[in-house]
Amino acid sequence: MSFNTLGLKAELLRAIETQGYTTPTPVQAQAIPAILKGGDILAGAQTGTGKTAAFTLPMLQRLTENTAEQAPTAKRKRAVRALVLTPTRELAAQVAESTQNYAQHLSIKSAVIFGGVNIKPQIDKLRQGVDVIIATPGRLLDHVTQKTVDLSQIEILVLDEADRMLDMGFINDIKKILALLPTSRQNLLFSATYSDEIKRLTQQLLHEPTMIEVARQNMATETVTQLVHPVDRSRKRELLTHIIDAGEWKQVLVFTRTKHSANRLSKQLEQSGITAAAIHGNKSQAQRTKALKSFKTNDIRVLVATDIAARGLDIDQLPHVVNFELPNVAEDYVHRIGRTGRAGNEGEAVSLVCVDELKLLSGIEKLINRDITKEIVEGFAPDPSIKAEAIPNGRNNTGSKQQGRRPAAQARPRSGTPQRKQQSQRGGRKNNSNNRSNNSSPSATPTHSHQASDGLGIQVDQPRTSTEVNGNSIHYKPKPTKRPNQNKTANKKPREVPSLFGG
Repeated sequence: MSFNTLGLKAELLRAIETQGYTTPTPVQAQAIPAILKGGDILAGAQTGTGKTAAFTLPMLQRLTENTAEQAPTAKRKRAVRALVLTPTRELAAQVAESTQNYAQHLSIKSAVIFGGVNIKPQIDKLRQGVDVIIATPGRLLDHVTQKTVDLSQIEILVLDEADRMLDMGFINDIKKILALLPTSRQNLLFSATYSDEIKRLTQQLLHEPTMIEVARQNMATETVTQLVHPVDRSRKRELLTHIIDAGEWKQVLVFTRTKHSANRLSKQLEQSGITAAAIHGNKSQAQRTKALKSFKTNDIRVLVATDIAARGLDIDQLPHVVNFELPNVAEDYVHRIGRTGRAGNEGEAVSLVCVDELKLLSGIEKLINRDITKEIVEGFAPDPSIKAEAIPNGRNNTGSKQQGRRPAAQARPRSGTPQRKQQSQRGGRKNNSNNRSNNSSPSATPTHSHQASDGLGIQVDQPRTSTEVNGNSIHYKPKPTKRPNQNKTANKKPREVPSLFGG
């Protein structure tokens, strides 16, 4: 199959050829003809499958079909006719770049608007008149408030990575935007996963949609080799440096759980002689753009990122992704490692896992329905005497999020008073809760009486419900509204932590 068979205009085919593409990916082969028919689409495709072109190409063609009727005149400026919503600034910028590349032979104008940068140039661009807007929800609503954008003529709405937008808390913003759009329009929803929230959104938004799914739900791409290196938390940075140097890796994307960890790790790598930069929500857009550009041009070897970058980065033939810390949400593992192995290329995803992260690893393996190969690097075998403790700024139970919560040993709730919930991160907005704990860093000094690093394949032999420091062990802690009665928990059976080695 070739793009010539999908019903695209000659101008679009020329642009595709200029980009060096000849054969459509499976999602493109299915989505392009369906979108050209004008109906709603619900597409589930893993990241890196070419979904941006899957909606951009037919969207541009449909906009050209009524160009004569919609053409601007001296009395009427160009109306915004298509809207693409994305969860992150990086993804918005990349969709905008693709839109411009594919529209190079068409009279279609587009604009990208997102936060973190001066709003005035965006206002100037919108006043000139554009056909397509690619935006993040928050900044788009800023323009709506300032009355610098009119969404009443939208013909096509695209929700790109809709599941990520819901995860980041944009559902209310999306509802506000939907209320501003005409009821008669084409809706295209792309999502890597089908959560209950996505199902509810599709029921409200889509009308008899065509279903497109090119990969099994929540499955990691088969072109990515996955590997786990068991290691003590205190030696993670040392191991990361070792595998980068030993493998002579020239380009590696490293994920951490918090902004503080990203900053600290990038500095430590620099001190070890490995060029690195951090990218996360507290960085300005200029800093993020500079770091990403330096990484793409190989001016730096390592880009350390939080999950804000998990779906927003598009790097050609990225060979290596490392999970320095496993994500709190299992689905984010799939999106992280999806930065490599894109468009049929092979890639490698390595996870450095300490005993505190065994439950997170178990949740990931359950999600992708496979066991990930475990391999101990010589000289970095974990200490089996070290016991698990609560994950700082993470969650102890893979079924419920606890982002921003303090580890058990640091929590000091007053009797009868529940702990204050921290604000979750939204689309790169500032979240100070991620910076409250240093324990996620490999070189952080533990605040407990025992060593705060990790061994593997062990049992936690104290009750889960205890909040006290008993001997040399720190226990997992639920969300109490008052101090639990030790007498009630003393006789509970020990809880087992799953072993990486099946023992």
